[in-house]
Amino acid sequence: MTADKKFSLLSPRGTEVKYKRLEESSFHDLGLDTICREVTAEPKEQVIIAEILANLTADPAVTNYRQEIFEDLKNLPDVRKRLVELFDKIEFSKTYGVLRKSKDEVEGMWFLMHRFNQYRDYITCVDDLKECLSDDRIKSEGLKGFKAYVDEIYADAHFRELKSDLEKLKAETSDIQSVTLGLNLNSRLEAISMGIVSVNNKPFKRAGIVGAFADSISGEKINNGTEWNGDMHYRQVEASKDGSFMNTVYNYSKYTAANANPLLRNMTVTSITQGDGLSNTPAQFDSVLNRMLDTTAKSLRRTLDKYADLAIGNIAEVIPEFVYYIRFTEFMNSIEKKGFKLCRARAVSNGDMAMNAKGFYNFKLAMTLSDPKEIVVNDLVFDNDHTIYILTGANRGGKTTSTQGIGLLFALAQGGVYVPADSFEFAPADCIYTHFPADEDKTMDLGRLGEECIRFKEIFNSATEDSLILMNETFSTTSFEEGYYIACDSIKALLTKGVRTIYNTHMHKLGSDAEAFSKDNKKKASSLIVKSEGGNRSFKLAVAPPEGSSYAADIARKYGVTYEMLTGSSGKEAKAAEDDDKEPSKALKDQ
Repeated sequence: MTADKKFSLLSPRGTEVKYKRLEESSFHDLGLDTICREVTAEPKEQVIIAEILANLTADPAVTNYRQEIFEDLKNLPDVRKRLVELFDKIEFSKTYGVLRKSKDEVEGMWFLMHRFNQYRDYITCVDDLKECLSDDRIKSEGLKGFKAYVDEIYADAHFRELKSDLEKLKAETSDIQSVTLGLNLNSRLEAISMGIVSVNNKPFKRAGIVGAFADSISGEKINNGTEWNGDMHYRQVEASKDGSFMNTVYNYSKYTAANANPLLRNMTVTSITQGDGLSNTPAQFDSVLNRMLDTTAKSLRRTLDKYADLAIGNIAEVIPEFVYYIRFTEFMNSIEKKGFKLCRARAVSNGDMAMNAKGFYNFKLAMTLSDPKEIVVNDLVFDNDHTIYILTGANRGGKTTSTQGIGLLFALAQGGVYVPADSFEFAPADCIYTHFPADEDKTMDLGRLGEECIRFKEIFNSATEDSLILMNETFSTTSFEEGYYIACDSIKALLTKGVRTIYNTHMHKLGSDAEAFSKDNKKKASSLIVKSEGGNRSFKLAVAPPEGSSYAADIARKYGVTYEMLTGSSGKEAKAAEDDDKEPSKALKDQ
């Protein structure tokens, strides 16, 4: 059966996709946990969004497939709204009645009748869904494919049979107004068994209880045999405080019944379970009829479950994926309304050009701002001549923000949503690895340098030429000489593997030696700097040799160890301290 093949809005139908999962630390380093919380306040939806963002594939077809779906849903708000309404109904249909049942409870006839009504409502939803997805404005392969998938289910022989069965059942059951029960008594007038006499299309009318009962048990009124001569009246039994009459029936009676109605064939004999009196009579009948019609009920359940697996189950499984897209479209629309630029990403195969980002910015930073003018945008390219970027610049100049921003471009684009840039073309990463400073409690046993070395080795062994590695101040927790020595070997090894890398560091000499690292390698390392314009931080990136002049002074001011900050001095003493600050910077630049 064609409809048995699952459909997904996350990858083209019929393709086998291999995913790699982001490490929890990388998910946090990129700020994706923060983004999930901003996209939706619903915890269950946050889990759905995080799960999709955390699983990456380098297949460009998957990224483009998702981007097309997102674009359709983003540009067609009326379609999006209609889908939300329909999926709410389908999700309700999927779970209807489940909360009513205890784990071991068997569905009774009343419950099954409600399920038939549920399936009738479901068919209406499918009809509406087909109509909604037939909109000529829909262009994406994914939504068109989902429309075809719904058509397959709709046209399936079982689905047509379901429609026919439900129409017949509706006609047969819509006029049921009452049920006539037969009660067998012993010599002490105690109920010993009970069964259904008939299913009727009119309700009984209440008569005088005492008079009717007296008339019925008078000699001339007692029937000869069990055939009903029609001379019966409705005797409503009032419930006592403890429901004693019904409890007596439910505790001690057994019953048999047979009826020509197609719903009431193949009845079985069973004990009647204890009830709670007439105040809950329909529920008690549910239990009674369940046993009386056990064979019929089981057959109906099997039929309904078959339909559920085919129809409701298959379509409902796609709903979380729709939730992912719809929540992101709503969120991205709110970002655009603030004036921030977003664009559709275009994925290509990994080749000579592995990324070309124009006018990109850090999406996590933008979420905290209200004015787009506060954002500084940049351009960056990954290709054979720029496979590894050694990023240097003044402290608080935007190095970490830019590094994280590149990672978010990949993560959001591969998640299928619009990205923060004027344009973004790239070869998707099979995984994004981050090497950011670890928390203190994670370095107690090995020390910071030992922990950094172990983490880097794990990343290097896992990464491929399709990966993206983001390094933030790696190997900077030891002396310059030791850190520089380890970093040199690490960069050379990364070039050999050909993995795209941004190495954000204060070791400016690494940037100066970029050309030397690239010797005899097809892939090259480049020095990338955050430009300083007249001593002011511009937050603009440029491929250029390290500037280096502000390093020592910035670090000293950051940690409060300039002469002025330590002694509270000013004037000539402060000037002398400032002049002294410049010498280490110059020495570092000349290394």
